[in-house]
Amino acid sequence: MPLLFSAQDTRWMARALQLAEQGRRSTAPNPRVGCVIAHGDLVVGEGWHQRAGEPHAEVHALAAAGGVAQGATAYVTLEPCSHTGRTPPCADALIRAGVSRVVVAMQDPNPLVGGQGLARLAAAGIATTVGVLEAEARELNRGFISRMVRGRPWVTVKLGASVDGKTALADGRSQWITRPAARADVQRMRAEVGAMLTGAGTVCADLPRLTVRDQPDARQPLRVVVDGVLRTPPHAPLYTDGGASCVATARPLTDPAAQRLLAQGVAVWSLPAAGGERVDLPALLTRLATDAQINEVLVEAGMGLAGALAAAGLVDEWVIYLAPMLVGHSGRGLVDFAPLPDLAAAPRLTWHDCRRVGDDMRLTLR
Repeated sequence: MPLLFSAQDTRWMARALQLAEQGRRSTAPNPRVGCVIAHGDLVVGEGWHQRAGEPHAEVHALAAAGGVAQGATAYVTLEPCSHTGRTPPCADALIRAGVSRVVVAMQDPNPLVGGQGLARLAAAGIATTVGVLEAEARELNRGFISRMVRGRPWVTVKLGASVDGKTALADGRSQWITRPAARADVQRMRAEVGAMLTGAGTVCADLPRLTVRDQPDARQPLRVVVDGVLRTPPHAPLYTDGGASCVATARPLTDPAAQRLLAQGVAVWSLPAAGGERVDLPALLTRLATDAQINEVLVEAGMGLAGALAAAGLVDEWVIYLAPMLVGHSGRGLVDFAPLPDLAAAPRLTWHDCRRVGDDMRLTLR
């Protein structure tokens, strides 16, 4: 079978993906997209989508290319859009510019596009190629794809533990198991997600802020607290520091505790209960996707919420920082869920990445 694309296609798509990477912290809820316009070995225009509501990658690249875009090939990491949202269709811009070929890494999972952009280009006589570095493009936009296809964000649970799998002492003290380099790495992760998720127990015990620190130009994520019975104190820093925060509860909005939080500017979501007064976690993720348009969620919580998400099959990725220390049997574990009948019932993960971060190890599993 002949190759559908050349080494040159791969080269320029790799460059387009590099450009798209620059939008990791800024494009949400839109996807991260890069574009290169080239005549053979000569690049005549480059661009990347920078912020939702602003021009897309193709528009920036075409502006850089000007009239020499005529007859060129456009390399785009995601299918050019075919609908009018906050910006006009990029497929039409490419047609007007007179490009002769469009190479895309992957089809857009957004049902408003979903192949229509490619069809519009083909109808205009423009040759199209799909699938160049598709795996890399899907990885870059895994959160957007999850929201479009599954109706929920991509969920990453971050944990810090000793090498014997303990996240805290028996009394809950956990500062600091990991070292500064690992904690700085977590700040980078926070800067790339739309929401942070934690539990009422963590808020009550640690009074965290869950903000992004020491990351220039990073947007602050929405802080979401899972609090089925509204037991978190209204004076908790993440409710009073002026940032965007939300409480997901199984109590009605008429509850006095809910009214107090609403009065101080905290969003309160009354969600269905699951097993007593626990918040229905799938319903919460659905609302994060639909109402808040969140692509990616980072969970920083205790073993209860981590275990509940795992038991419900809602964790896409685990990032575990292992510190070279031993805490002992009495320490608190990584996750907590109902006892397993046997090891065959244990959730099985696959290794995605393993690397040293300062004095600690970062394990990424899916």
